Amino acid sequence: MNYVEVHCDECKGCAVCVSSCPHGCLEIGDSLNAKGYPYVRFIKQMRCSACGLCFTVCPEPAALSVYTSKEE
Repeated sequence: MNYVEVHCDECKGCAVCVSSCPHGCLEIGDSLNAKGYPYVRFIKQMRCSACGLCFTVCPEPAALSVYTSKEE
């Protein structure tokens, strides 16, 4: 399964990744990180294509990691 790992303490909740995801796999959550920002949550694993758009547009270089799995 493809997925996005959110490093919550690096996220500043700008939601640029949320609006850029073509499959709607990300949302801003209700919880706050250690810096006091609401951070992004990965919500729809089955729809993620691991395109990397969220990673590319994120202004925080360590906030997101995108992983893909090879189908057998």
